[in-house]
Amino acid sequence: MSTLLLNGKHIALDKDGYLLDLNDWSAEVAHALAAEAQIELSPEHWEILELLRSFYQEFELSPATRPLIKYTALKLGPEKGNSLHLNRLFNGTPAKLAAKLAGLPKPTNCL
Repeated sequence: MSTLLLNGKHIALDKDGYLLDLNDWSAEVAHALAAEAQIELSPEHWEILELLRSFYQEFELSPATRPLIKYTALKLGPEKGNSLHLNRLFNGTPAKLAAKLAGLPKPTNCL
């Protein structure tokens, strides 16, 4: 287990860097996790992170890549709901990295 130090507070992470307590998530946490992944969060990133959090509230799981693409296309249209767009935003691992930045558990079928 590791921690993320943010504003003097230690936030517990699992061995893969995902939040242990989903209630620890905030925009500041997302920015700190993104910085570790060498990503600067843009409005396009936030659109996907908010979509993922909605998906999690609705289905109580983090989607793997294929369901993430389908859900994004359904909610935001095919120009954003495709693998090229999501891979570009999240360094080629959209389901895993986007879930981490959104403060959600690692998708169950992602290695």
